[in-house]
Amino acid sequence: MNEEQTTNENEINEAAAVEAVEAPDAVESPRVVESPVATTKAAMDAKQGGKPSFWQTRYGVVLAAPSKTIMARSLAEYGEWIEQELDTIGALLDEGHVALEYGAEYGAQTLLLSQLVGTSGQVYVVEPRRFEHIALCSTLALNQVRNVYPLHAALGDSRHATVFLAAADEQPEETCRQVALDSLRIAKLHLIKVNRAGGLLPMLAGAEGTVRNHRPSIYFRLSNTDLATEEINTLKSMGYRCWSHLPYLYSARNFAGATSNIFPGWVSQNVIATHKDATEEFVHLHEL
Repeated sequence: MNEEQTTNENEINEAAAVEAVEAPDAVESPRVVESPVATTKAAMDAKQGGKPSFWQTRYGVVLAAPSKTIMARSLAEYGEWIEQELDTIGALLDEGHVALEYGAEYGAQTLLLSQLVGTSGQVYVVEPRRFEHIALCSTLALNQVRNVYPLHAALGDSRHATVFLAAADEQPEETCRQVALDSLRIAKLHLIKVNRAGGLLPMLAGAEGTVRNHRPSIYFRLSNTDLATEEINTLKSMGYRCWSHLPYLYSARNFAGATSNIFPGWVSQNVIATHKDATEEFVHLHEL
């Protein structure tokens, strides 16, 4: 996720059909000067050939990356990444469930998903970026996680064998094979979490059978304004109800206990969708 995928709460576009709902722990610290370089010195040393360094996060150890992205800064500063997302997702997963995460993000949130489904459950993580896939596998190995199945691929329409990925977030342009979610033949699926901006619609294009048969809950980050309405309408046409969820990037109860808020007022524009026949209700959120 890059900085264009987040927004100040005062700049939330009404065209995206979302409405801010402050979570109980979203108490903001006074506005502070944003740190110009939030990556750890150890991570930069690793880039220059030193020993690898690690982020100690709420759910395990994550291999530190010499990056200035918002996610890397959050992991370095707070030992967590959009914790309020996980608070909501935690209500959707139980022991023995199966989840799929599209977009690895170093595996920082994957570790909790793994813990929620337990040894009898599975988590599938699909990541098209080569470096992100390697970082995910490193995190899984460091934490000896055995119920997560990583896949280096993009999700989309099976008629297209490869997809081009433009340079972004300090990563070079590259190509990656594309597979349909239906082709993975996952026996059961309770939750799909889409972390990649713009990844929902391509993923759904190859997931008709999976969604029809399993009716998983779907949690995703909205794309740009042009696509947001289409994303929501597509899910509704498939029999889903949608709620706006706007978690703050900073949590006053962060793992590191840091009181300085380097993301003052910033939220992630997310949507949680459940099939109309499901029992889940999110009365504290705004239904779209």
